[in-house]
Amino acid sequence: MRKGPDIEGRRWLEQAQIDLGWAEHLNAEGAYYLVCFLAQQAAEKSLKAFLYAQGEEMVIGHSVRRLCQNAAEYDVEFQHNLTDWALLDSYYIPTRYPNGLPDDIPARVYNQGAANTALTLAEAVIAQVASWFTDRSTPDQHDG
Repeated sequence: MRKGPDIEGRRWLEQAQIDLGWAEHLNAEGAYYLVCFLAQQAAEKSLKAFLYAQGEEMVIGHSVRRLCQNAAEYDVEFQHNLTDWALLDSYYIPTRYPNGLPDDIPARVYNQGAANTALTLAEAVIAQVASWFTDRSTPDQHDG
């Protein structure tokens, strides 16, 4: 049983941040296809963190674009990055399965440029969500 929306959101955000850290490590090792997938996962989990913190009970789906649209219903700032961040959706399936790519495998197709782009996008998603949590934690200086 969950302890509350904020705590559940923070759990998801923490996992997203850890996934991003591993993606950065794998990037240094040259596992670019895994970097792309983990970047997508980190962004997805980060957006789910935001939605759980809003009190949503079940956040289903893997599409960064769709999750971003849902987040924009609570905070319009998410709408501004939706088109850019949606690129991460293209790393959800083809980075993992040979049948997602014609006549090749993910380990040979995804390169450092794709991995760097994926990392940059995931970092931006996580930063926006983390900023939202930080802003909520900061007491309003106009009080008292």
